[in-house]
Amino acid sequence: MFLENKANRDSQRGWIEVIVGSMFSGKTEELLRRLKRAEIAKQKVEIFKPMVDVRYSDTEVVSHDSNAITSTPVESSGNILLLSSNVNVVGIDEAQFFDNGLVDVCEKLANQGIRVIVAGLDMDFKGKPFGPMPNLLATAEYVTKVHAICMRCGDLAHFSHRLSENEKLVLLGEKAEYEPLCRKCYAKLK
Repeated sequence: MFLENKANRDSQRGWIEVIVGSMFSGKTEELLRRLKRAEIAKQKVEIFKPMVDVRYSDTEVVSHDSNAITSTPVESSGNILLLSSNVNVVGIDEAQFFDNGLVDVCEKLANQGIRVIVAGLDMDFKGKPFGPMPNLLATAEYVTKVHAICMRCGDLAHFSHRLSENEKLVLLGEKAEYEPLCRKCYAKLK
């Protein structure tokens, strides 16, 4: 059985897909859609999220629309490599919260023939590139940028504006803490 699975993985072509956008743009929804399709196709799927993300569930990746899939919370990106044996697809949510080693982890998995699907914020609340996301975007074969709707004017939004004065880089939150804004509305607030 092991040799058969190893042979299947050796012949399998791996790659990295990155889904990025602002808060409330549907990143996790898109990640879940792709992972559920892989499961329907009888592929072995493993999903990871940072241990710090406990907004909706300790052990599930949950979208703002309450769709969910069982996941493994991990402390650091290195744990993903240790827990990804004998899989076809690896999903990673909230990638911006991981350390910069996530890029190497994703590349190693893809080089092993695994399809790696990563979702996360491309920019922090200050409009700056967030965590390992810029390097993941540069190394991925496929990039999907999703957009929310600006809460002020209705245009496409790609900034996550923090509503509180808290300057902490990582502040988990939802609609009470963040709103998606377009470039013009975001610039007015700076």
